[in-house]
Amino acid sequence: MFKGSFPALVTPLKNGALDIDALKHLVEWHIEQGSNGLVPMGTTGESPTVTHEEHEQVIEVVVKTAAGRVPVIAGAGSNNTAESERYMAFAQKVGADAALVVTPYYNRPTQAGMIAHFTALHDNHDLPIFIYNIPARSAVDMTTQTMSELAKLPRIIGVKDATADMVRVSEQRAACGADFIQFSAEDASALGFNAHGGIGCISVTANVAPRLCSEFQAAMRAGDYALALDYQDRLMPLHEAIFTEPGLVGVKYALSKLDLCEEDVRLPLVGLTDGTKEKIDAAMRHAGLLA
Repeated sequence: MFKGSFPALVTPLKNGALDIDALKHLVEWHIEQGSNGLVPMGTTGESPTVTHEEHEQVIEVVVKTAAGRVPVIAGAGSNNTAESERYMAFAQKVGADAALVVTPYYNRPTQAGMIAHFTALHDNHDLPIFIYNIPARSAVDMTTQTMSELAKLPRIIGVKDATADMVRVSEQRAACGADFIQFSAEDASALGFNAHGGIGCISVTANVAPRLCSEFQAAMRAGDYALALDYQDRLMPLHEAIFTEPGLVGVKYALSKLDLCEEDVRLPLVGLTDGTKEKIDAAMRHAGLLA
């Protein structure tokens, strides 16, 4: 169920409000384009700036629109365990297939604190959990030893790894077992990540190039790394261009070029500079997404 290309979905906005029609259309488009699953309400979904009610509405809309055709991993992360409990309960109630829970950010828990946080979420809910380890944003790094302890819990089934450390993938495979699901969270290094034992990517670029990203992942699952390298060459300028400024802003601009959603983001994020727009346009042409 959990393998391949999972777009970390943007949350379409229009005039400051959720654009639910655009969100439903995006879900349908992603399924038609071959995305293997969907991840609403991660950071790319602007989870830091939506209300609790909006967060839950987006998850429910995505789950209901997907209607079991692809798995949905619902963002349920917070640096407040009680808040994560709320999101976990809601995601389970509306039928999400799993939850994505980031290592608590800003308050910087110890490894023992992270074990307590994830254990509480595991013990109080029946939903499978993916750990999201992103040290650059959360200011804490879950060690391989800590992850191996959590992997002993039956419903902690994998990790979204944003370290871009290929050795870490092999270490986690050894410590947590070959069945522990490892998703890359970093598009540019997904090729090497899978070669070390990963099974997919929770991808920002897949918002814009879902078919290419899905075919890229399929090539690696088939063991055809020569074909995968061709896809990497085609996609690499887009990976880089999207993250010239905050990635979700770049993605929304690219989606606006495809008439799939507005560019709108919420403060403190702002629209792209003209130079970055030109860079993204060029990368989309290189990937064959624009004429």
